[in-house]
Order: sequence, then structure tokens, then C-alpha cells
Amino acid sequence: MTSIGLEEIEGVVQGHRDGHGFVSPDDGSPDIYLPPNEMRAVLHRDHVKVRVVRHDKRGRPEGRVVEIVQRPPHPIIGRLLHEGGIWLVAPEDKRYGQDVLIPKQGIGEAKAGEVVVVELTEPPALYGQPIGRVREVLGDIDDAGMEIEIAVRKYGVPHEFSAPAMAEARALPDTVRPADKAGRVDLTDVPLCTIDGEDARDFDDAVYCEPAVVTGRGKKPNGWRLLVAIADVSHYVKTNSPIDVDAYDRATSVYFPRRVIPMLPEKLSNGLCSLNPDVDRLCMVCDMLVTANGDVHAYQFYPAVMHSHARFTYTEVAAILANTRGPEAAKRKARVKDLENLHDVFRALLKARHARGAVDFDTVETQIIADESGRIERIEPRTRNDAHRLIEECMLAANVSSADYILGSKHAGLFRVHEGPTPEKMELLRAYLKALGLGLSISDEPHPSEFQRIAEATKDRPDAEQIHMMLLRSMSQAIYTPTNSGHFGLGYEAYTHFTSPIRRYPDLLVHRVIKAILQDRKYQLPDLPTPGEAHEKLTRRLKKQSASRRRDEGAPPKRLSEELLGWEAAGLHCSANERRAEEASRDVESWLKCKYMKEHLGEVFNGTVTAVTTFGLFVTLNELHVEGLVHITELGGEYFRFDEVRQELRGERTGIRYIIGSKVRVQVSRVDLDGRKIDFRMVSENDELPARPPRDRAGSAAAEGRAGNTAKPAKSAKSAKAGGRAARPPRADGEGPSRQAMSPIQALKASLKKATGRAKKSSKPRKTRR
Repeated sequence: MTSIGLEEIEGVVQGHRDGHGFVSPDDGSPDIYLPPNEMRAVLHRDHVKVRVVRHDKRGRPEGRVVEIVQRPPHPIIGRLLHEGGIWLVAPEDKRYGQDVLIPKQGIGEAKAGEVVVVELTEPPALYGQPIGRVREVLGDIDDAGMEIEIAVRKYGVPHEFSAPAMAEARALPDTVRPADKAGRVDLTDVPLCTIDGEDARDFDDAVYCEPAVVTGRGKKPNGWRLLVAIADVSHYVKTNSPIDVDAYDRATSVYFPRRVIPMLPEKLSNGLCSLNPDVDRLCMVCDMLVTANGDVHAYQFYPAVMHSHARFTYTEVAAILANTRGPEAAKRKARVKDLENLHDVFRALLKARHARGAVDFDTVETQIIADESGRIERIEPRTRNDAHRLIEECMLAANVSSADYILGSKHAGLFRVHEGPTPEKMELLRAYLKALGLGLSISDEPHPSEFQRIAEATKDRPDAEQIHMMLLRSMSQAIYTPTNSGHFGLGYEAYTHFTSPIRRYPDLLVHRVIKAILQDRKYQLPDLPTPGEAHEKLTRRLKKQSASRRRDEGAPPKRLSEELLGWEAAGLHCSANERRAEEASRDVESWLKCKYMKEHLGEVFNGTVTAVTTFGLFVTLNELHVEGLVHITELGGEYFRFDEVRQELRGERTGIRYIIGSKVRVQVSRVDLDGRKIDFRMVSENDELPARPPRDRAGSAAAEGRAGNTAKPAKSAKSAKAGGRAARPPRADGEGPSRQAMSPIQALKASLKKATGRAKKSSKPRKTRR
């Protein structure tokens, strides 16, 4: 527990849409709660010093800000409003908690109602709001693609290449030149082919397989030769070049519905590096011999030049493998045998996967289908067939071989590490499994096969989905790091990413390391720029997770060499940008789903409970594949108690239980576009439903506290009511005193008058002692 005293703790402010906030300490210690009055003079993402002043009844620390160490020059995105003669911007990211005043001379060409990017000129104070000026006008909120324009700025995703990078890209050739082929193995006669989705535009991997004699001296094939050819991005993107600097800054491509923000300029990602059919392309090859049991018996890496003989889609390959005499196979007659060989090696690799006990849960992902104007037509689940899994297993084999090659050479590099569950998560999982009476559990040092065994043993139970969800939640997130500790989920002692250098920077680094080893030299990681402010919180979060894990294991902090420190920084940067890309994509998808559901207000659907919390149920509609919240006060007029071990809400009077997987019937009651929230209400066959609920307002039904509802919430929901407005269960918050709120229009006018005519303020952060 953090003690009360004079100690000052540094950390980053994480705002909450309800006005309070948290400080995430840099040292990885538990978060410190900031009540609303402490948030008045700070902003979300400020780096501050705090002092713990008290603990709540659950032992959680509450802090007071004593110094603002750094205020990152981050832009704020929101809608420009004109109210009572005052111009202001309401931030789109509600974690900022305060509107930004805009003096008239700071409006520029913007018009009321438009979405703008604001630069702060005056920070907030205890009794004064932040002041800024419009830096960029994005357009109207209903413009096609506006949700993506907002997200890339909200999460700080680089979306424009630098002028030097574009100039370098333009200077590159359009085709592979004869000089580029020097010193490479010629594979142009090998019928390598690509297998990707229908809408794929960049092809970074190609495969080929043939029967081969792997072990013994006989002539009869007893295994396969598997070639995985990967686009040789490192040939064109040199270390420290302008394109390389931009690629490192992005670290990954970001995928949105109908739009991709690539890591590399289009000339490379869709052209010169993409393994397009019927053209020569440079590649790095992992050439493997695979046994009948699916073990990689031997491998070698080499640079090559290839010529893709076909561009397949997953759907097409699945159809051919299902019927080798069907119409799809007839169109690709020359390649059918090659696909059959790939299918054979896939089955062998799958056998090895089962033997090592790798975790293999089937999860449902959705995709948004939109028309040309951007309007959503439907949301449907992504179907995963044998073609998807075939490519996945081939890529896994190449990635494992890459990790083994780097380890064997004792060269530094980035590994993809997925550690096992923490002791805390293991205890929670054990308690859950015990409460279900399954007779199954996990050991103190679990192997992935234990998780897979539980999944297999429960797959036919009615609550299988709930059990598998709990197994998944006990896992850690995978990260990039130079310290190899294996991949728990896949059951590998060493694993890395080699197969997607067009869209992932770690893969590009792995290619460079492998090339250096082949040339009997050492790859020197360049001096990398400091990660952008926009994702510092993600880097800190990963550091915090690592520090927490070391504390749980009782291990002292590891001392890394100067070289490994550089690789560690690169790994943190790439991991943080990966999380940033995921959050930005998820934010856009949530916004689009909310917009889609506004057309279905008042309609009733069948759904499935996908999460149970202290404040209600998250339900996914079976037909539309959209998730929303049924607040606990919508469950009926009785007392519901949350059981964390069983992950259920149980009514004390009726004994009704809601668990993950429960089938329910709900009505779409409210949609909050700004908050990315969808609210449902539980209905039964006897309910009399209005044709359409009252017109949607800005706040969600949960945010409005369900005024007029006499249902008695569970005690456990008391402290989580604010959290009930989040799309997912947030951190628990505490209680704290608050100062009197500022008067509205008078305070705005006073602040604006004070700011008007003032000399242009520097955006340099000020140190403020309180």
C-alpha cells in the first residue's frame, strides 16, 4: 500500500469522462486516484508529481497534485461551439473533462459545429478553463471518413509521410533491376503463390510445398520441403534513411474499415515490395524441411528473387481443397497439386501444434461492410477456414525458425514474447474453475497444454463460451523484447516476427539481423528517436506491467547491456505503437457501430451475454453482432449481487442468474456517439414496448443514472456506477471531496475577457507548485 507522507510520486494523468482521474506512477506502483477538484488544473496525459493524502475504505490511495512536470504539446480534437456569445471546443475525447475556450481571433476559418484541432495557448487553472486556438479544420461531423480523421489525431497516429521520405520513394525504381538480383538465389521457376483476403492490396508472403525425403536415406518422401518467401523490404529501406525514420515512427500499419494507414509509402507497400503475381520481386526465404509429425527438421535462410505464379484468396483455396474436381479447381488446374501439398504439410504442422499443447481458442471477429458513401450496410462475422489456418501455420514455422536462427547466432534482436499468467490471474482462474466444480485446474507453473485441455474438456458444455473467455482473460499480452522468455500461448521456447515487414517494423529489424548473420557481421541498431508524446502512456503501461510481473515473481530488475537497452527501447516503442493502432481501430469501429445502431433505436433483438460486471451485463446482438450494456438497474426491481469468482449476477429474491453465454432479449434504448456507448434494456414477452424510445440525447442512459427507475442496484455496483458508462469495465475509482463548481457563462466570459488581446502565449509547459 502506498503510504501517506511527503513523498512525491511522478506519473501520467489518466482522465475519466466523469471528471475524476488517476495518476499512473512511472515506477509501476498502483494507480493513485485524483478527485474532480484535483483535475481542474491538469489535463489528461500530463506528467505530474503527486502526494498521497489519504486512502479510501478499500485501501486505495488518493492523491493531490503538487507539480506539473511536463505538459505534452498534444492537440485536442473536438467540435467548435458558439454558446451565449462564447466560442469553445468540446473535446471529442471526454477524458479531457474541460471545454477549451477559443478567443474570436483564434477561430480562423472554422465554423460553428465543425470538427477542429485545437492547440492550447493557456493551460487550465483551478478557477479558469484552458484557452486555445484552432490549428486545423477537419470538416463536418457527418463527412465520410470523419471518424478516422478524428481517431488518427486523437491517438497521435502519423498519417502523412515526410517530404524527404516521399522524395526517396519517388526515386526508387518501378521494377526489380538486374543489379538488384546479384548474389541472390533464382527462384523464378518455383511456383510460389500468395494466399490472402479478397480486399488485400499488399502481399508480403508467398508459399510453396513439395514432398521430400527428410530423414533416412530412402527414396520415398517422408516429409515436405516448405518454402516461405517474404518481401525483402530491407533491400530498399536502408537503416536511418528518411523512409526508415518514418517507418520506425509508425512501427505498424493501421487498419480501419475502408482505409489503411500504411507503414511504408504506397510505392513500396503496394508496388515494389508487394509480391504481386507475374512480376519479379526480391524476397528473403525461409527454406524448411518438415517431418511427417510436423517438426521443422532443418531450415536455411537466403535472399532470392521470385516470380509469383498465382494470387489466391482464402475463399478460393478453401473451395479448391474441399473439392479438387470442382469449378474453382478447374480454373487453377496447374496449381491444384501445389495446394494439396500445402494442405498436407499444414495437417502435419497442426499435429505438432496439438502435441506441444498450444492454445487454440476459436474467437469470433467481425467486419463492417459499408457502401461507397461509407454508410454501413451490415456487420458480419469473419469466417476462418482451412486456408487461413494453412497460411498461419506456415508463417508460424518461419517465425520459429527465425527466432532459433537469431538465438543460435547469439545476435541481439527482437523476440515476440508472451509470458504466462501472473500469480494473481492464476488464483482467480483456479477459484473460478473450482466454483464450477469441473475437477480441472492449473498448476503453479502452468503449461499451455493445461489451458487447451480445459478448453477441450468443456467445449460441449452450455457455458463453454464463458469458460473459454475466462481462460483467455487470464493470459498476458504479447510484447516485443530482446530478452527471450518464450511464447506461452503458442507453446514455443522462442518466437519472433519475420513474415510481415511491409506492415510491421519488428519484422524489418529481424530481416536486417538475419542478413547480417548471413554476411557474418553484426547489425548495429541505430540511435532511435524518442517515441512520440501521443503514445507515451502506452510505453509506460508496458513498463508498469513488466515491473509488476517482476514484483509478483520476486525477481530483481534485470540489468541490460548498452546494446540490449537500445533493443529494449525499440521493443517498447513497437509494442506501444501496436497497442495504439489497436485502440485507434477499435475506437473507429465502436463509433461506426454506434452510428449504425442509431438506425435501430427501439428495436428488439436476441442477444448473448459476453461480459458480467458489478454494474451490469454486456450483451452482443446475435443478428447484428454489436455489443451494448444492460445496466444493473435495468434488470428488474430486485437486489442483484455480483460474484467475481463465478463471474455472475444473481438476483437475491428470484435467484435468476446472468453469466457469460446467457441468452437474453433486449431493446436498443439509447446510443451515445460521443461516448461510443450503446445501451440496452432487458425485455420479456409480456413487456409493452414503445414503437421508438425518446429522442437520443448526448448522455447514455447509464450516465443519466436511470432517473425514475426504482430498481435497487447491488451494493457492489455503488462504486462502479461511473465505470458503468465505459465500454469495458474500467479500473475501480474512489471517493473524494470536490470544490464548488464554477458558474457557467459568467466564468466563461471572464476567462475569455482576460485572454482577449493577450500576447501570443507560448505552449511551453509551466511548473506549477500548489
